[in-house]
Amino acid sequence: MERLINGFRRFHRTYYQDHREVFDALASNGQSPRALVIACSDSRADPQLIFGSPPGEIFVVRNVANLVPPYAPNADYHGTSAALEFAVRALSVEHIIVMGHTHCGGVNALLKQSETPGSDFISNWMSIAQPARERALAATQDRPEDAQRTCEHETIKVSLGNLMTFPWIRERVERGDLSLHGWHFDLETGNLMRLGSEGAFEPVAL
Repeated sequence: MERLINGFRRFHRTYYQDHREVFDALASNGQSPRALVIACSDSRADPQLIFGSPPGEIFVVRNVANLVPPYAPNADYHGTSAALEFAVRALSVEHIIVMGHTHCGGVNALLKQSETPGSDFISNWMSIAQPARERALAATQDRPEDAQRTCEHETIKVSLGNLMTFPWIRERVERGDLSLHGWHFDLETGNLMRLGSEGAFEPVAL
């Protein structure tokens, strides 16, 4: 814990003081991010670090395997859906980005579900992406070494599809007020892949 406290002290002495006007403006005027990023909770894939985003620029939701559940307004707890609603209906973000990454532990657990012992929450949560598992395994029967990455890509597509089940997202997308994006970050190369209109992931030029 002392390592984290020391990190805070460095932040306060340097970054916070150097950007004091930015923090003062955000405190006085509130936030107005243009983009919502739905990313994995994995400690290796921090969207604000990857995109070099200053405070106030992106609204970030992180959960296991960057999943979006289908629209289901009921008495259950819906942390990701609540964050979506706030970002879209209160903050009026113009872009929603679902960002996956290589070596995702949640996706690995999904692929090996027959070998994975039960859990209190993870197995049920990852069942959201069951269609991604089925498509990935079918597509990589002859090359099982590609199943992990393929499933990561397909999981992003599942989340994008589920976003469109939210009526206030679909309405904004159809009006042209909101755009949805699928991105995939490679931990080994540092490269970013972007989902194209043809349904394939393409590298972002450096």
